[in-house]
Amino acid sequence: MQSSDPNEDTEWNDILRDFGILPPKEESKDEIEEMVLCLQKEAMVKPFEKMTLAQLKEAEDEFDEEDMQAFETYRYKKRLQEWKALKKKQNFGELREISGNQYVNEVTNAEKDVWVIIHLYRSSIPMCLLVNQHLSLLARKFPETKFVKAIVNSCIQHYHDNCLPTIFVYKNGQIEAKFIGIIECGGINLKLEELEWKLAEVGAIQTDLEENPQKDIVDMMVSSIRNTSIHDDSDSSNSDNDTK
Repeated sequence: MQSSDPNEDTEWNDILRDFGILPPKEESKDEIEEMVLCLQKEAMVKPFEKMTLAQLKEAEDEFDEEDMQAFETYRYKKRLQEWKALKKKQNFGELREISGNQYVNEVTNAEKDVWVIIHLYRSSIPMCLLVNQHLSLLARKFPETKFVKAIVNSCIQHYHDNCLPTIFVYKNGQIEAKFIGIIECGGINLKLEELEWKLAEVGAIQTDLEENPQKDIVDMMVSSIRNTSIHDDSDSSNSDNDTK
């Protein structure tokens, strides 16, 4: 049976409205007024989140006191979010000394997806001191990577001096790269940028260097080897001709 009030909220009236027998339910005056007030309120709020910095700068002159308060609140929240994100990323920022009994916890079992660079050294070896200086600067430049150092005897007994400096690069408990001895570490005249490039090549840091600082030296060595090879081939050819 049809309800006497077509606007009454009943299941039967809803069915009749679906079939078009009853007209759509009229919105009550209170509901309409509330909707209008909400729309007006939304229109008054400036969408700071959707505005670019340039748009915010342009609109700043038009802000009233309430707008400025809202904008300052938004800007504070934005800066707080950025600071928290930066703080989360910058977990390290220094070359820390560890002992052998900390190796597993600090290096092998380090945080997930964090690159760890450990330098095994002896303070009596000048090259080790140089590497420590460079790593200390790189640790500040790349705080998202973990840099640690350890006196070699505390980690490995009877480790030979010829193998120092030794740099191991870890990620998720695996050794991703290693540089053992003076030559592999870059030589006694190792520069900061050269060590940065080496570590960037294996993925441990994200460098802003555009090319290998030793590129000119490498090119010169390749050229020298090529010229020596050509010279040797020429001598060999002349020797064969003399024999004939």
